[in-house]
Amino acid sequence: MPQLAQRMAKSKESAIIEIANKARKLKAEGRDIISFSIGVPNFLPAAHVKEAAHHEIEYDKGTYLPGRGTEQLINAFIKRMGENGFNYTTEEVVVGNGGKDILFKGLLAVLEEGDEVAFPSPYWSSYPDMVEFLGGKPVCIQASAEQNYKITAAQLEQAITEKTKVFLFNNPNNPTGMAYTEEEVHALGEVLVKHPDIWIFSDDIYDRMIFDDLGFQHLLKTHPILKERTLMMQSISKNYGMPGWRVGVGASSAQMAKAIVTLNGQSVTNVCGVAQAAAAAAFEESQDFSDTARDEFAKKRDMVLKYFAKVEGLKCPKPQGAFYAFPDVSSAFGMFYKGAEIKTATDICKMLLEHKNLACVPGEAFGEPKALRISYALPFDKLEEGLERFVAFFNDLEEK
Repeated sequence: MPQLAQRMAKSKESAIIEIANKARKLKAEGRDIISFSIGVPNFLPAAHVKEAAHHEIEYDKGTYLPGRGTEQLINAFIKRMGENGFNYTTEEVVVGNGGKDILFKGLLAVLEEGDEVAFPSPYWSSYPDMVEFLGGKPVCIQASAEQNYKITAAQLEQAITEKTKVFLFNNPNNPTGMAYTEEEVHALGEVLVKHPDIWIFSDDIYDRMIFDDLGFQHLLKTHPILKERTLMMQSISKNYGMPGWRVGVGASSAQMAKAIVTLNGQSVTNVCGVAQAAAAAAFEESQDFSDTARDEFAKKRDMVLKYFAKVEGLKCPKPQGAFYAFPDVSSAFGMFYKGAEIKTATDICKMLLEHKNLACVPGEAFGEPKALRISYALPFDKLEEGLERFVAFFNDLEEK
């Protein structure tokens, strides 16, 4: 019997997708499931985006497309980034099948066996799996709820060793929804300036989803000198309500962009032309629909915190971006629900799904076993109903 390569043992199914699939299956079986599990923004792209896709279908030329990406999309992205204060040339930009594709190929381009990749924890669940699959070593820099799930400059400095190849930074953060201030980003930049051999991978896919007039802060704004060794990763999935279209864009040095173009050429050849045309329209034209979605998320964030306040012992720093909340639920450990003891956040998520038809993702998937993640990108009525179930569960807990 033929065998798979040993490296496949390092590749695990995403815990988020696993739970989302289970919730979908139960819903198909007739259960009244409300899912707080998967990070789907739950709004659709604007009409001009759909029109661009239709136009591309109508006038398709039946050819392969450039592995770097279409001229239309690259120009639209460069224009949008320029308005945000970031200046790039065509040779410094590359298109991939989603932001995840850009991240994976960027890591593939730089990692040697045993290289370390440092990133704040809690983290997006795919980070350590990607690093390990490519032969690297994840270095998680832990930040608890008590420090608002944000690392300090001192922690970053302590995590860096002679083997550190990449610092991977996601701001605003998935799963916590926390956003770094200008001062916090500047402090991290001061550390990175002292280590010129470290690549910086900046996962910016929630950059438009920031609340409370905090503004999007970035290492290249506080320290432009880091540009040549920074890979900026953007996507249409979250900001523009297009997760299934699978378009991501990377901006970096010409050397890094060319490396990813080469990997595209030896794997996917090019990204779907229809999706690229739609992405170009999303970047280039009115951003009103994205801003409207952001304002709606801020209101939903406030609703989530209002319900969390009804649960004694629950700790949750106020999310400032994306559409996630990440409450520390460890105060419930050692308590009982319907005679069953709660020992972990995973226990809580299993009980919520079984008894309350509510799907959440345990914090173990994100490097923080005391917490669980809620994605609040639901219609207001469904969100409120789900939060009522959440509060009812915790209020029914008993001490033995």
